Amino acid sequence: MSVDKNMPILIVDDFKMMRRVVRNLLTQLGFANLDEAADGGEALQKIKAKSYRLVVSDWNMEPMSGIELLEKVKSSPDTKNIDFIMLTAEGKTDNIIKAKQLGVNSYIVKPFTAKVLKEKLVALIGPF
Repeated sequence: MSVDKNMPILIVDDFKMMRRVVRNLLTQLGFANLDEAADGGEALQKIKAKSYRLVVSDWNMEPMSGIELLEKVKSSPDTKNIDFIMLTAEGKTDNIIKAKQLGVNSYIVKPFTAKVLKEKLVALIGPF
């Protein structure tokens, strides 16, 4: 089965520049159906309005953090099957464990390259 490169993906980060970087990397990898949100609250509204296959979210955001967004997404029967990749500048073991306990599918420490993002996506959705 081939990977649907038109699957809906939501990029969540409070820094517009970081959203642009993630969008550009995903575009380079061939993904085209990309939306953005500036924080967890905005992301949650978009998730309720559209069926996303994947969320790529920063951890540290205000007023709703990425970990709070992850918890809400994974605890709802309507959204629990959305794949979730957490981005963070901190590689603390406690954070990784907490995210895993809440159901994160993958974890990427910033800064990262297109190669790292592709490896995480391949592990999650299959080769492309």
